[in-house]
Amino acid sequence: MDAPPVSSIGSVYVTADYLARFEYRTRHLSLRPRQPHSSVLSGRNASRVRGRGLDFAELRNYLPGDDIRALDWKATLRSGRPLVRTYNEEHDRPMLFVVDQRMAMFFGSKRALKSVVAAEVCALGAWTAFNGGDRVGAVLFNDKESHALRPLRSRAQLQRLFENLAEMNNALRAESPARANYAQLNRALEGALNLAGHDHLVCVISDFVGADNDTLRLLRELRAHNDVLGALIFDPLGYNLPPEGRVVASEGELQIELDFGRSRVRDPLARLFEQHLRDAATLLRRSGAPLLMLDTSQDTLTQLRHQLGAPPRAGGGR
Repeated sequence: MDAPPVSSIGSVYVTADYLARFEYRTRHLSLRPRQPHSSVLSGRNASRVRGRGLDFAELRNYLPGDDIRALDWKATLRSGRPLVRTYNEEHDRPMLFVVDQRMAMFFGSKRALKSVVAAEVCALGAWTAFNGGDRVGAVLFNDKESHALRPLRSRAQLQRLFENLAEMNNALRAESPARANYAQLNRALEGALNLAGHDHLVCVISDFVGADNDTLRLLRELRAHNDVLGALIFDPLGYNLPPEGRVVASEGELQIELDFGRSRVRDPLARLFEQHLRDAATLLRRSGAPLLMLDTSQDTLTQLRHQLGAPPRAGGGR
């Protein structure tokens, strides 16, 4: 596959190198508990985000003052002397990204396409997790397939993630023969369930087109033993259609020209976009997942800093 034009990188397409450079833009970002008051993870939602767990360290002799609840009764009976279990705080917490690269994401009216914003959110989150000492994995999906990466902590893992994500992103074309496959969202969530046994932080990055009752069920199943964060990607054109002008919309080989100067075209579309956004946000809230709403017209990092409560950087976050 031909490399995307340089002028399109960061707006229409991404490359692995483009995503790798986000490492230097993640200062002050955090997806952990104890967020600032302004963060979507603060207050009521903060209790939904589990802290790090404990790793078993060793068995040792009981000492005066030890908590009796730490006694390992089986080991004590076997050895004939009281033994307690000691623990260390976990050094990392797996982070799993579910990233949508379907044809429905190949749309944008301002700064970037939804598919690009989704890739940027993944890159920013992946570097934040990695630099915090956590393992990183992903389920990447489009209309035809999904690709799973089990969480690991290494730069080679992040390179694989960015390469696979860029490859899937670069396959998006207006003339693509791919057809919208709404079922892929739920298949990707099923893949996440297979990877995230417990105590993962799962970030689902999508426009949630095609979400249904099964999507809600799968999100709740993920939340039973993990924390889930939803990143809803949308384009402002959906709620601010122009009063006139013509737009060509494409789904692969099928294309249609829309005349926004005709109210019978513009008004139903506006209602459709607005209803989808409302339904997707409602579904995520019903699942119990904290919700990030990210639009394509603004810098992705600036939006994340605002919603996660990080102080803005001089120069707009670049």
